[in-house]
Amino acid sequence: MKPQRRFLGRPSRFWANVRLVSERLGYTQRGQGQIRVPTLRQTAEALRGLGLSTDHLIAGSGRPTEMGRLLVDYFAARVRKLNAHVAPNLMSSQEARTEFQALRKTLRPSCPIPMNKQKGKKRTPAYLTGIVNMLIEANAQGVPCDYDPQRLTTITHHGAPLRTLARRVDGCFPRTVDPVALWEVKEYYYTTTFGSRVADGVYESLLDGMELQELASNAGVKVRHYLMVDARYAWWDCGKSYLCRIFDMLHMGYVDEVLFGREVIERLPVLVRQWVRLVRKRQ
Repeated sequence: MKPQRRFLGRPSRFWANVRLVSERLGYTQRGQGQIRVPTLRQTAEALRGLGLSTDHLIAGSGRPTEMGRLLVDYFAARVRKLNAHVAPNLMSSQEARTEFQALRKTLRPSCPIPMNKQKGKKRTPAYLTGIVNMLIEANAQGVPCDYDPQRLTTITHHGAPLRTLARRVDGCFPRTVDPVALWEVKEYYYTTTFGSRVADGVYESLLDGMELQELASNAGVKVRHYLMVDARYAWWDCGKSYLCRIFDMLHMGYVDEVLFGREVIERLPVLVRQWVRLVRKRQ
C-alpha cells in the first residue's frame, strides 16, 4: 500500500485532529467490528466534548472549512482502503504456509529462514519473514543484504557517524551502515488476542519512522522505510484500530509503504530492484 498523495505533507495540526477524533469516538463501532467513519458533525461534537474549538472545522455560515472537508474525506478514504486493500491481502497461518512452501520450492533459497518464537506444534518457520527474505535474495542481483541485523543502523557522513537509530530493525539493504532501505516484519499468526506485544510493534515502527524523517529533513539523507505485516485474525479480526494507526503513519510520512500479507509477493520484487539501482548509483 502506497500513501495517497492528497493526504501527504499535511501539517501536524491535521494529524492532531485525526488522532484525537479517532480516539474520542473510537476507531471501530462497538459490537459491529466495522471501522468508524466520523461525519463532520460527529467530529465537531467530539472536540466540543473536550471543551475545544471547532472554528477550524466549521465556518461562521455553518459550512465546512477546508480542514473540515479534508478530515471527513480522510476518514472515508481510510476505511475504503482498509476494507478494499488490506482485508483481502491478510492471510491465515495456513495460507501463509502454502505461499511460503511454494516459494521455497521454486526459489530454493540460501538466505536465512528463521523460526518463529512459538513452542510445540506452533513452532514453525516465520512464514512472512521467510517470504520476505526469499524474495529479496531472488531479486537482489548479487547485492548483499543483512537479513537479521544484530546491531543498530548507522548513517555516516564523510566516513563518520551522522545518525544511529535507537532500535535494531528486522532487515537492512544492503547493510546496517548506510542502507538504502530498511524494514520491519510484524507477523502474528498464532496470536489469540491483540495484546501489548502487537501494539508495541506499531509504535516501534513509528519511532523508526520519526528518526528517519528527522534525518531526511535535517541532513538531507533519505533511507526508505517499509513495514510488512500479516495475520488476518490478529490484525483484521482484533486489531482494526491499529490498522487505522498504520494508515495514519503511512500518510504522516513515517513509512514509505506498508505491505500486507500476500501483497509482499507481488510488490517486494519491484521494490528490491529499485533498491539495487540505488546501491549501484552509489558505487
